[in-house]
Amino acid sequence: MQLTRRSFLISAAAAAYAPAMLGTTDKAGTKAPILGQGEHQYEALHDWGELPRTVKYGNTHGVCEDSQCNIYVHHTVHATSDSLDTMVVFDRKGTFVRSWGRQFKGGAHGLTIRKEGSEEFLYLCDFEHGIVTKRTLKGEEVFTLGYPAESEAYKPKDKTPAAYRPTNVAIAPNGDIFVGDGYGSSFVNQYNQKAEFIRTFGGLGKGDDQLDCPHGLWVDTRGVDTSGDTPLLVVTDRGNSRLQRFTLDGKHVDSISGTSKMPCNLHERNGEVVLPDLLSKVIILDRKNNVVASLGQGEYSNRDWGTVRNQAPGTFVSGRFVCPHAACFDHEGNIFVVEWVEAGRVTKLRRIA
Repeated sequence: MQLTRRSFLISAAAAAYAPAMLGTTDKAGTKAPILGQGEHQYEALHDWGELPRTVKYGNTHGVCEDSQCNIYVHHTVHATSDSLDTMVVFDRKGTFVRSWGRQFKGGAHGLTIRKEGSEEFLYLCDFEHGIVTKRTLKGEEVFTLGYPAESEAYKPKDKTPAAYRPTNVAIAPNGDIFVGDGYGSSFVNQYNQKAEFIRTFGGLGKGDDQLDCPHGLWVDTRGVDTSGDTPLLVVTDRGNSRLQRFTLDGKHVDSISGTSKMPCNLHERNGEVVLPDLLSKVIILDRKNNVVASLGQGEYSNRDWGTVRNQAPGTFVSGRFVCPHAACFDHEGNIFVVEWVEAGRVTKLRRIA
């Protein structure tokens, strides 16, 4: 099915899955639920991070951690926010550090961090303004990629240019940049580390090498460590409810189904991968891409989902996700989850087992 920001269909009924719920105490003195079982148990600390009064989240779309344990949250900005900054930075304790990025208001989306030499850089996607930009941790511009006019796939047909609304970025070990045009034409565009165009592959469809909303991307190097295999590009083919794997020159390898219904993004730590599913769950995969944990109480009904995601901050059901959009592990194995809800939501899943 075709997915856009404003046209979203949920066809599945509410799932029967319910996690273990044990009592602990969070910073507000209320009981914080425990999600998961066995070796994957997490204390769910919702509304993590102390926002200044001038900042009100819009849709919280991206999250990552730098080497100093600071957490970055990329959001679209709420209509009532005094500050228009889309990037909010916290320290490890959730104390506000700084904010920047007002130029990405309304389109702030994908967020990837990468260490290059002794410095770290952020790669941001802005779907509304159709750009991908490389920035320092304080927001200084390194370069910005716009419409992929070099690509034959985007040449105008009948004088109408192909839609381009990039959603996420992945970086290969050699510095190549892969951009998922998730809300546009469902292609993946590849550039070298100098931001020079290389190729386009994918495109809208259900075939083995086609995509329907390549929403998130990740370069999997786990096989390189264990068997010497070459890295693979993994794409969350959200509209087709699957993951797809490609070589780094755009050749299709295989498809992985059954992990989630609407996979949004991927982040790896010590061989495990966290996979947010927009249908109210956070999935953890092992090295063989098998599901080893499903966190959250399962899907909302079609009717309830639309109502719940428009609720005010602090009114969501504790221990339950609405629409997980991005997630990342931190250096201790905790998981940060941000959700596509109109007032934003950041949850820290503190690992306890």
